[in-house]
Formats: sequence, structure tokens, C-alpha cells
Amino acid sequence: MHLNDIPAKEVVPGLFGKFVHGEQTTLGIWEIKKGSKLPEHEHENEQITFIVEGELEMTIGGITTVFKAGNLQVIPPHVLHSATALTDVKVIDTWTPVREAYRFGLE
Repeated sequence: MHLNDIPAKEVVPGLFGKFVHGEQTTLGIWEIKKGSKLPEHEHENEQITFIVEGELEMTIGGITTVFKAGNLQVIPPHVLHSATALTDVKVIDTWTPVREAYRFGLE
């Protein structure tokens, strides 16, 4: 498998993700356009977010932080979170258990 062979899915306007699903984990590789917003949401999955490049403002559990390239954040299950891209951003996320909502054909 090669990353270029995985089709990108626009999950919300300006957020393009490529997803790989294992038995217990989902890996997401995002390209997010400047100004794009991920609405506040929560899910059953633990999420780990790694900022590859750019600046992403995230509100997690009511606390707002600007994350830059190299920053990591663990988001526990069922914690409300949202994000706004301050620049074009590249992000890698993992979710455990599998993020069923990101299988093609859902959401």
C-alpha cells in the first residue's frame, strides 16, 4: 500500500483525510486548508493528534491552544473538541478503537 493510492475524503469543507483501518486502530492523514473549521464534537475513541506542519487552534475540553509543527496531543474518549486551521496544516491522527465513522461510505 502507498499513501498516494488512498483516495482523500473531504470530511467537512477544507478537511481532506486519508484513512487506514487496522483491527483496533484507525490512522488518519489530513491536509487542512487555512480557515477551515472542524465543528465541536466528541466520540468514543481515544485520539492522538500530531501536527506535521502549520498551525492548528484546537479547543479540547474547553481549553483553547494553538498547536504548531511537532506538537502532540492526546484527546481522551468523550471529550468535546474542535479545531480551526490558522494556516494550511498537515496532521496525523490515530483513533482507538477503529473510527468507524471514517470508513468510506459513512459520515
